[in-house]
Amino acid sequence: MNRVRRATLQDIPRILELLLQVDMVHHNGRPDLFKGPATKYNAEELARIVEDEGTPVFVCEDEDGRVQGHAFCIRKQVLGDSVLTDVRTLYIDDICVDEMSRKSGVGRDLYQHVLAYAREQGYYNITLNVWTCNPGAMRFYEAMGLTPQKICMEQIL
Repeated sequence: MNRVRRATLQDIPRILELLLQVDMVHHNGRPDLFKGPATKYNAEELARIVEDEGTPVFVCEDEDGRVQGHAFCIRKQVLGDSVLTDVRTLYIDDICVDEMSRKSGVGRDLYQHVLAYAREQGYYNITLNVWTCNPGAMRFYEAMGLTPQKICMEQIL
């Protein structure tokens, strides 16, 4: 049985391992953009993020207590914009399930926990970005009920 909880400083070494996996998925899909192997944050940056209430980080651990996935969230709100309404958004900055634990419910449990958290906190919506070079993630998010909000396009020169 998986358990989702807030991340602690003790989780940082495992989160770094998972961040490396995320980077390699992106590097393998877009080596022109992602250096690989690398991590988005270092241990010091992670410590600040984990301790900051404005950037909730959740981890999902298995029955043995081993972290199998994480979800980094950022609270966002636009206020007083001339075009956009004043809504509170919970942005999922990073979500990862260990490559050996995919299809075991870890991602679903993480997402459902983030969804419940966002509802409890009164957010209007949840948003995230997903790279098209990661079709498995795209299918997962669609299965969780997410729909495209906007699309970023490019032309490589």
